[in-house]
Amino acid sequence: MGWAILGIVVVAAIYVIFVYNGLVGLRQRVNQAFADIDVQLKQRHDLIPNLVETVKGYAAHEKSTLDAVIAARNAAQGAHGPTAQAAAEQQLSGAVGRLLALGEAYPDLKASANFQQLQVDLGNVEDKLAAARRFFNNAVSEFNASIQAFPAVLFAPAMGFTSREFFDVGPEARAQIEQAPTVKF
Repeated sequence: MGWAILGIVVVAAIYVIFVYNGLVGLRQRVNQAFADIDVQLKQRHDLIPNLVETVKGYAAHEKSTLDAVIAARNAAQGAHGPTAQAAAEQQLSGAVGRLLALGEAYPDLKASANFQQLQVDLGNVEDKLAAARRFFNNAVSEFNASIQAFPAVLFAPAMGFTSREFFDVGPEARAQIEQAPTVKF
């Protein structure tokens, strides 16, 4: 009887070790995915000053737009955590969109090879950033599901595993995104 109980305890301990190691691996995947987002955000933040400088040469009197882009970039660089970064990046995306729209108002700017290349580079970074956010949210989903599933739910919180936040734009930005744009002729 003693051997049976010892065998059950050993099997349970081995199982807990496997579950724990699996959760550690998933947590590392979430951390790595968030670091990938940071890399893409850094590239994005590095491109924006070049874009602003290019636009300054053609549209010097658009100071409020240029200042808004720089302020949004600084706020995005200072944001920490998925929720704060998502909100700050949403503001930055709007400001950059207004900056790129200046290209339509200034034909010389639109024809500038430097401006065109910066637009292409920014578009590539935006695509990579969207992919990194999807990967992060997938990793968070797997991690959260794993720590909430039985039997991990019994000991995961005691071992320091807590749910992680998704990289989400938030309810205000989501309402703005879901709203159809108005077109005026």
